[in-house]
Amino acid sequence: MRTDHFVMGCRWLPTMMLVLLLLVVSACGGGGQPAAAPTGAPAAAEPTEAPADEDATPETEPAGDTPASSGAGAIGSLDDVEQAVIRIEAEGTFATPGEGMVTSAGSGSGFLIDSDGTAVTNNHVVTGAAFIRVYVGDSDEPVNAQILGTSECSDLAVIDLDGDGYPYLDWYDDELKTGLDVFAAGFPLGDPEFTLTRGIISKENADGETPWASVDRVLEHDARINPGNSGGPLVTEDGQLVGVNYAGNSDVGQFFAIGRDEALALIEDLKESDVTSIGVNGEAFVGDSSSGIWVASVKSGSPADQVGIEPGDIIVTMERLPLASDGTMADYCDILRSRDSTTPMAIEVVRPATEQVLEGTLNQADGDLVETFSFAVTESDELVAPADDTGSTDAGSGEVYLDYVQISDDSGSLVLEVPAEWSDVDGTEWVGDSGDRLGPAVQAAPDLESFLNTAETPGVIFVAFDLPPESQDPAMIDELIPEALDQFEFAETCTYEGREDYSDGLYQGQYDVWSNCNDVSSMFVVAFRPEDSQFMGLVLVQAISEADLEALDRIIQTFKVVGEL
Repeated sequence: MRTDHFVMGCRWLPTMMLVLLLLVVSACGGGGQPAAAPTGAPAAAEPTEAPADEDATPETEPAGDTPASSGAGAIGSLDDVEQAVIRIEAEGTFATPGEGMVTSAGSGSGFLIDSDGTAVTNNHVVTGAAFIRVYVGDSDEPVNAQILGTSECSDLAVIDLDGDGYPYLDWYDDELKTGLDVFAAGFPLGDPEFTLTRGIISKENADGETPWASVDRVLEHDARINPGNSGGPLVTEDGQLVGVNYAGNSDVGQFFAIGRDEALALIEDLKESDVTSIGVNGEAFVGDSSSGIWVASVKSGSPADQVGIEPGDIIVTMERLPLASDGTMADYCDILRSRDSTTPMAIEVVRPATEQVLEGTLNQADGDLVETFSFAVTESDELVAPADDTGSTDAGSGEVYLDYVQISDDSGSLVLEVPAEWSDVDGTEWVGDSGDRLGPAVQAAPDLESFLNTAETPGVIFVAFDLPPESQDPAMIDELIPEALDQFEFAETCTYEGREDYSDGLYQGQYDVWSNCNDVSSMFVVAFRPEDSQFMGLVLVQAISEADLEALDRIIQTFKVVGEL
């Protein structure tokens, strides 16, 4: 491909990355079911009326008296375990993919670990709730409780019940072995009647990486648990604690508990503050071309709350690392565990409710989220296309592209996804006017000749090239990027909409938008570099119809440099 191709056709659209929003939201609601699902609040609850004071977010509610002290002391038998198990009702407003904000009262379980009222449950049971009601054993009167500390990475929380003199569970102090008889205790399905199921430890060191937690090793067992069992204890036949139930897959009879050693390592710290947490109740997802942490709720006063993260947001990068690409919280939690709880951390968020991309810095006084992109299509941004005899403004078939295919250059260094209809593909390398090789390139369109020479056919060009060491200074390349964009001048045939900064987690740079090109098409041109500035690239797209706008955003989400340049 010769450089003179860049000054021939290539007309483009104005709105960048609209489909990223659509892909993210659909991924949240339409992704594959994880092998194990959390077993607690608030998913199973029915919507209720919102609290009268929607701005108030207390974590406790006035309640009844504490239990009598006659049952105080460590539980010594399986028959008495119920006395130290608690039922937790968490009420609040949560963001649900595809449904928006839902006010609900969900139910989970927990257990007391000392006579002073210290209890353990799961993070996903309590974090973000406006208030919680706690019922001890078979009591029908709730007890006041305060959330002391949470960890979204270990899916643990410690709460403190008013009063003292409580019966409590002791920890099992022998080796946890496969085949050990265990019992899952709790209040599944929101039923106030205590439930106990029996099984054995079937695996001592199961993988604990899930969409809602990141634990290196957990206990796998076959004592059946259901939604509502989350946070409840897994105990021995003597009523001693083995772990904290948090997930299960009823279809295959696999159930999981955060093991004793993992829990004990955190509980003392959780009595004082949050651990490996920014204060969200979230879940990882991965879609066709995007991934992130969906935020269901936010703990008031937490770093997430202070920076401006809201329920319904999607955290797509942290410290410029894309999150949840493997469908788990692993990357997110690795970052948190490698930093102090007060360390500033760069964060990027997609906000579907307002069609924005925002960036900010956690734990920094001036780090509030600010908009870097907007997906909203305004009247001035809309693609202009002439009407045909029937009044349609669509080009070609005018329909949404149903199938996308991955294409690459001949060397396999550049990849991206394009509509299957853009089947005229050229992956030959980029050659300068003097015949020197400049780098890999790939271009695609329904008809490349028409795309490269007219404003009437959609298509894409993607090129990249190495930079010499003396040009790899970020400040220098950030000067080269606008200079590169200045080479694309279409003022005679298009309306210039302006230049904006570009960042997608992998690359950063700038982009130009040109609209009303010959009253037919619009153009988008992005110049980018990776964080290490070792190379620079260009992506150009020409769009004619609404279908092409969707194709543009698919291209922006999937273009990558994966090989040597």
